[in-house]
Amino acid sequence: MSIAFPSAEWVSAYGVAINASDAYRAASLEWTHGPVALVVNRQPEIGIGEPVGIWLDLERGACRAAKVVSQGEADQAPFVISGDYQHWKRVIRKELGPIAGIMQRKLMLKGSLPIVVRFVKSAEQLVEAATTVPTKFLDE
Repeated sequence: MSIAFPSAEWVSAYGVAINASDAYRAASLEWTHGPVALVVNRQPEIGIGEPVGIWLDLERGACRAAKVVSQGEADQAPFVISGDYQHWKRVIRKELGPIAGIMQRKLMLKGSLPIVVRFVKSAEQLVEAATTVPTKFLDE
């Protein structure tokens, strides 16, 4: 059964997928920079009336929490990556790398770019984990 992205159920399954990934754990043992928030911008035409924040409490290769938060809560994270639904969909489908998305300004980063770039393998493994969640996209 597919789970709608970015629902609370999808985010919960994503947290489980991250923790099930040995490759993520190996790539992220040095990550001590705090939570990362992914923000899906508002898009009322597909049912996203307010921005949806996905809070990932990441620490040394583990996801200690994965939950849906408001834009205000997401903005408290040391790293916030935001973008339109179509770009997040391309990331989940591995058509757009998260770092490439930031460099191309399709995704906006609030936080230290040098730190994010240093953890490019972690970012790739976070995407890999997302691809394991059976996902239903709202615009399809």
